[in-house]
Amino acid sequence: MRYTSRMSAKEPWRIVRLLAITQIVSWGSLFYAFAILAADMQRELGWRGELIFGAYSLSLLVAGVAATPAGMLIDRAGGRVVMGCGSVLAAGGFALIGVAYTVTAYFAGWIIVGIAMSMVLYEAAFATINREFLHAARQGISVLTLFGGLASTVFWPLTLKLNGIFGWRDTLLIYAAVHLLLCAPLHALLDVSAQPAARRLQMRGATLGEALRAPAFWLLAVSFSCNMFVFSSLAVHLIPLLQRFGHGAATAVLVATLIGPMQVAGRVAELAFASRLSARAVGRLTFAVMPAALLALLCYGEHAGAVAIFCMLYGASNGVLTIVRGTLPQELFGRDNYGAIAGALGAPSLVAKALGPLAAAMIVGWNPEPSWLLGILLAVALFSLLCFMAAVRARPVVMAGAADL
Repeated sequence: MRYTSRMSAKEPWRIVRLLAITQIVSWGSLFYAFAILAADMQRELGWRGELIFGAYSLSLLVAGVAATPAGMLIDRAGGRVVMGCGSVLAAGGFALIGVAYTVTAYFAGWIIVGIAMSMVLYEAAFATINREFLHAARQGISVLTLFGGLASTVFWPLTLKLNGIFGWRDTLLIYAAVHLLLCAPLHALLDVSAQPAARRLQMRGATLGEALRAPAFWLLAVSFSCNMFVFSSLAVHLIPLLQRFGHGAATAVLVATLIGPMQVAGRVAELAFASRLSARAVGRLTFAVMPAALLALLCYGEHAGAVAIFCMLYGASNGVLTIVRGTLPQELFGRDNYGAIAGALGAPSLVAKALGPLAAAMIVGWNPEPSWLLGILLAVALFSLLCFMAAVRARPVVMAGAADL
């Protein structure tokens, strides 16, 4: 009994503190740094942009495919082994890219990085938290996302500075060393309880097979994927889109900077009201905000005030959605196989994240008028909302008192 009490009160929050550091490093280097380094990569290697960016998109697709097995491993063994190995793979992938002079080596490095993403980013961290927390897993996830939201703030300027001093190859080698010498040891310090939290609470959640047979699973997967498609499309095309509305580059960039702080503000608000609202209720609000924001931009995009409102709503929605993705699977399907189920739910979203910018570029190439792209994204966002509303009407697939102690 004393062991269980200690685990529930102390160890899980120690896990959150360790993961806070590794999430900043992992998101900052694996996800955000590429945007800073890509131009110099293309310039030195002399390859077409499709190859430079295609390898990165491939890494996101690989991460989606690997998400489910990574989650299953965390369900069985905890995050210490899986996330520690992921950090080692991240180091190896960056090292290979850093010394790559052939297309084969370059793509191989990004494939390794994609596998590492599935083992060290939010999905893996959320699965680790849900496995170890007896209670307050949602608060743990919310706190962790507050730190994760700092990744771009820290690593965009850091990557720019390192690239200016050392070049992109040495920058990647430095990040490889950071994963190997900082993240891997921190992940090795993650405590793993003898029994997952679900068994200590005597609950039996759905198996992956049971979840896959539930309509709610597929509705939720579609809603998350559609929403991610909108977010990833706008992440790349928002500034040019605002310029086509007649805003200057400086104004567009200045207003777009509201997105980051509003992501953090949205997560703080979710944390403050977490005890009063279910993940379903928060999700309904989050999914409803995006169509409203897009409609405001579509109708009044020429006005800076409307753009500012859009960026604020867009940022807050994006920030809270990360928490919803981490907490809702437990509410609907239970804890036992959270990692596998959350990984399977997240896989289509990573595919949508990879395809969104390309699809948006094709739409803009077909018709550069901002109303076309925004109209299509609005339709996708509305469809996402409808799928989510249908998904959360389903009864949770979880049973009490069925687990073996």
